[in-house]
Amino acid sequence: MTTALALLPVLAPSASAGEDLDWKPCADIAAGWDAEDRATECATVTVPLDHGNPGGRTIDLAVSRFRAAEHAEGVVVLNPGGPGQQGVTMPRHVRESRAAGIGARHDLIGFDPRGIGYSAGIECEPPDVEPDPSSSAKDKARVLAEADAARNRECAAGDPELTRSLIQQNVARDVDLIREALGVEQIGFYGESWGTALGATYRTLFDDRVSAMVLDSVMSPDQGVGELDDGQTGAAEAAFHRFADWVVGRYPLGDSGSEVRERVLDLRDELDAHPRTALDGSRIDGMTVATLATGPRANRAQAAEQLVVLAEGGVPETGPWARAGGLGWDREASGMDRFAQTALLCNTSDSPREFEGWWRSREERAERYPLAGGLGMYEVRCVGWDVPQRALPYGAGTSPLLLVGHAEEQVTPHPWAVRMREVIGGELLTVDDERHASFKSLPCAEIAVRLFDGGEVEGGTCAG
Repeated sequence: MTTALALLPVLAPSASAGEDLDWKPCADIAAGWDAEDRATECATVTVPLDHGNPGGRTIDLAVSRFRAAEHAEGVVVLNPGGPGQQGVTMPRHVRESRAAGIGARHDLIGFDPRGIGYSAGIECEPPDVEPDPSSSAKDKARVLAEADAARNRECAAGDPELTRSLIQQNVARDVDLIREALGVEQIGFYGESWGTALGATYRTLFDDRVSAMVLDSVMSPDQGVGELDDGQTGAAEAAFHRFADWVVGRYPLGDSGSEVRERVLDLRDELDAHPRTALDGSRIDGMTVATLATGPRANRAQAAEQLVVLAEGGVPETGPWARAGGLGWDREASGMDRFAQTALLCNTSDSPREFEGWWRSREERAERYPLAGGLGMYEVRCVGWDVPQRALPYGAGTSPLLLVGHAEEQVTPHPWAVRMREVIGGELLTVDDERHASFKSLPCAEIAVRLFDGGEVEGGTCAG
């Protein structure tokens, strides 16, 4: 479905945005920046720590710019999500993608949100804790959760005001002050993953300041972290069922999808009870089995081969055992800030704050999703978090909006995009793939270029 909407003028077409800012090549001022990148410029924008008290304490935000290739007619602000992910490098990444046309007539603007990367933040290394391998799954989880909670309290105590300020409505208000610093009346916005929640919040607060918006791999309109775990583990369980059906006739794990599923679940239980050690010294347990059986389609053959070796009592030679799980320009940023991620999620979530409440939630999830239910990684992050919840409900708007969902994705499942559209409006484009935030790498990224250039919102489907 295509809707043509007229755009309001966003910028006098005589110069790039933000000429009053002190732009310098990022490679000259940002520690660790690619020295060969002379095109990306960086500057600092100062914002209030508390937007309700603009005369109080301020913090600095790192902002980047990749100038329009032709004649600048506006700006598009970018955010890669996380939350906790740096954004200053995203303009260059977009210019190197299939969506590069966005930057033909728009300055591409990146920024590190408060608490992240080169912007004002809190250094916080995660605890180095190893539970007793002979203890129960619950006791292991308790040791890890309580150690993480203690470290979070210790880090938050270093700057409690900044910690409390890490909510997406504050980041959205920061974006609007970046807009002001750029000297434009409106911005385009391109957000991925958690960046879609930020975009939805900005549009809720400042709909009339949005020229056009693209949200790729859309978050749920429910901001609770329990929803993250429910949606992701449910999508992973569905991927497990597809994998089991695909294995039949290809690998000796069962003569039907149900037999394969039973075999994999039995293997998961066996390795939980009696873990093995990989050739590289890493642990192979039930989580390893779940990770293999819920992986992407491109890895199915390798995963099936490794599961066969495990089912026969062996150990694969190699395997994907690893599981997923700002302080100024002179500090080399890591690209991802885990403490800021925890704060941005838990400060807006009504999830359980005590271990027993989270464990009950986890057990209920495991009953619904026998293989993948234990893979949830977000709700546990709020155990021991003592900042009160302050969520801002999303609202509908009228500015041009494209929501991009991916048919079989596990990180931000497609139903979230459907539900978000019901809440905030816009058009939905469904990409036939399972890749997270892949839109800018696809030929159909031209849809985004046309949206930012002319206001056409084109929904429907797109080949992945």
